[in-house]
Amino acid sequence: MTERRRHDRVEAMYDRSRHSRSAVSIVVLLVLTVLALALPTSALATDITILLGKRAEGLSALTQVTNAGDGTDRLFLVEKRGTIRVFENGAVKPGYFMDIRSKVEDGGERGLLGLAFHPDFETNHRLFVFYTRNGGDIVVSRYTTNVAGTDVIESTHSPLMLIEHSARSNHNGGSMAFGPDGYLYIGVGDGGGSGDPGNDAQQPSKNGLGKIHRIDVNGTGRGPFNRYSIPPTNPLAGGRKANDTVWAWGLRNPWRISFDRATGVFFITDVGQNRYEEINREPAGFGGGRNYGWRVYEGRHCYNASSCSLKGDTFPIAEYRLRNGNCAITGGYVYRGTDSPVLVGKYVFADFCSGRILTMAANTPKDGEHTQRDTSLNITSFGESEDGELYLVTIDGRLYKVGAS
Repeated sequence: MTERRRHDRVEAMYDRSRHSRSAVSIVVLLVLTVLALALPTSALATDITILLGKRAEGLSALTQVTNAGDGTDRLFLVEKRGTIRVFENGAVKPGYFMDIRSKVEDGGERGLLGLAFHPDFETNHRLFVFYTRNGGDIVVSRYTTNVAGTDVIESTHSPLMLIEHSARSNHNGGSMAFGPDGYLYIGVGDGGGSGDPGNDAQQPSKNGLGKIHRIDVNGTGRGPFNRYSIPPTNPLAGGRKANDTVWAWGLRNPWRISFDRATGVFFITDVGQNRYEEINREPAGFGGGRNYGWRVYEGRHCYNASSCSLKGDTFPIAEYRLRNGNCAITGGYVYRGTDSPVLVGKYVFADFCSGRILTMAANTPKDGEHTQRDTSLNITSFGESEDGELYLVTIDGRLYKVGAS
């Protein structure tokens, strides 16, 4: 499948209305059932049965679910159009926790794509969002809520990072996560187009595209708005070098990053071109500086034959093929909750197009699909509650709790 056709396919799914999708879902479910029967038995695991409990529906297209670490049971649901809703006490609360639709360009893969609460949110009320502004450029901004933590104060808007991304609408990335070191990690795509035409991901000092960035949001004096500082251990730190925010590079479109809350291990999933989806993993406390290979490699396989002898690339710890309806990996989390003991220590992820939910052992990952459940869902993101239970959201505005038996 060509990049243009594949991109059109994903964008069409992002923009599909709920009215038309209901009929399509029936057809997709039948197709996936046939495909599941055709898969080898080794690909269909029987040791875990994934359970999905629907908690909410009827929301606008969802791109993330997360918690604030504030001692409540609240979940925050990020709507791609530029709004954030709160799920609490078994229901979605009326109104918006945040509404920045006037700042956000929403279409295809653009929109409000990431949310991260400050580790000290309970006392400083700060949170950070990742969105594409009108025109397509990527913005990472800081906001503050009222004292009660129930509403974002619009006047507190403070942009931190601005990354030019106006040429193409796809491959924005959008994941953010605070690491055990207290720094904010930010995943940015390669700028779109087939095969990273500008070779941005392979040049750590060129621009912010195709990279994982790491910044200290408690500092000041750096960036276009002087509102963060550079961790001194960043690979390019020192001497005010270009892109000293960069922690790693060689990524095509990192769609979800997460830290294992029990071990601090860092997981980075990267959407492939047309053959392989990949999962990268770094040990707790790793200093960064690795090249994850794109556009020289796709997964562990040569993509650009003319430069495939490039040294220093880091291969993924697991990959799977783009076949049987797969099109784009949705990264997840290592389950550390208590409701589903059989899932503890498993990294749970999915494919956006096929709807398959997959798992692998977090400490001994293996290649290939380990399908635990076939669904007709277009899963955009996984997220954790404060107590470690796992949730997922879909592009048609549904929230599910994930369990297993």
